Amino acid sequence: MRDTQVAPSPRGQAGSAPWVEVLSGLGEKGPACLRVWTGRQLWILDTGFGPEASSPFRPEWLRGADAVFLTHDHIDHIGGAAHAIAAGLPIHATAATARALPPGADLRPLPERGVTLLDGIPVTTGRNGHALGGVWLHLGLGSGGLFYSGDWSEESHWFDFDPPPPADTALLDASYHRDDIAQSQRRAALDAALDALPPGTQVLFPVPPSGRAGELALHLMTRGRVSLDDTCRAILTSGLRSGGVAPGAQALAALVEAPFDPSARFLLCDTPNADGGTAWRIVQDWRDGGRLGRDGRVIFTGHMTAHARVIAAQGGQFLRWNVHPPLRDQRAMLARLGARRFAPLFCPAPEDYLLEPALGAELLLGGRVAL
Repeated sequence: MRDTQVAPSPRGQAGSAPWVEVLSGLGEKGPACLRVWTGRQLWILDTGFGPEASSPFRPEWLRGADAVFLTHDHIDHIGGAAHAIAAGLPIHATAATARALPPGADLRPLPERGVTLLDGIPVTTGRNGHALGGVWLHLGLGSGGLFYSGDWSEESHWFDFDPPPPADTALLDASYHRDDIAQSQRRAALDAALDALPPGTQVLFPVPPSGRAGELALHLMTRGRVSLDDTCRAILTSGLRSGGVAPGAQALAALVEAPFDPSARFLLCDTPNADGGTAWRIVQDWRDGGRLGRDGRVIFTGHMTAHARVIAAQGGQFLRWNVHPPLRDQRAMLARLGARRFAPLFCPAPEDYLLEPALGAELLLGGRVAL
């Protein structure tokens, strides 16, 4: 399902019942953007771009909006924020997420954990286990509340996760669709792949600095020398200083102090699809020097764009590292929330969830949903 058509007048009538509508992200791994009518105001949840360049943010999604809420700083959730800034809309985000915004934002700080009363509506936030400063949102609307996960994970050793309160309606990250492979199996598969490489092989891991960079560093440190590029070091240092990560993450304290060493066995570098930053420069150097695919390998661990797939075909591979919930965690979240209905976001074929009766909730497949 592609983007919802935007009506000329998206606002509800003052005092009318609240509703929610997914504008983008239902039926595809596309930009995240939802809108919520609170009964008085129209709120936009996330302003994503991509992850493919062919999936831009559409400025008309902001028509009639009173405020914007951002769950975290990854491009498919924040990449269209410049349009909200240009429109002069107030942007509610945590301090860590706000650092990724273009200049000029009318910032309204959200806590990583807590309740904020906005226009008389309780907005509860909690850490999402997926990104530095990333949060889920719970809006006290309707009879049972609305939960929007953004992206989330409960398997990280780097990020903490806070369980949300109950909600009648749940809009869930289902980026892995009905894949049910646990992170422990992902770690084992990565270890086996590394063990199979010829001795002396260097491995580049293109990563989002505020995402899986810390998680992978913690794991790889047990297997060899790891080095972080300057962007990853800065973000991980900020996470360690802010206290917004899991207690065990302090094991990275010495690593983030060391300057980038391009001769290390494992290189963790921005950007996640090696289409920019240090990761792209290393790929170019390895390609020019005839090393790519020989003693220099690239391992992608998240969503791959067309650019990343070309690199993988030349000298790398894809090994998923869970930063989104497998099916078992999606089931557990619905049970924890006591949700009566839900929409599986950021995956193709959401109708496949009709084959999962054990989820115990009505499947939402588009349109406005009354709260």
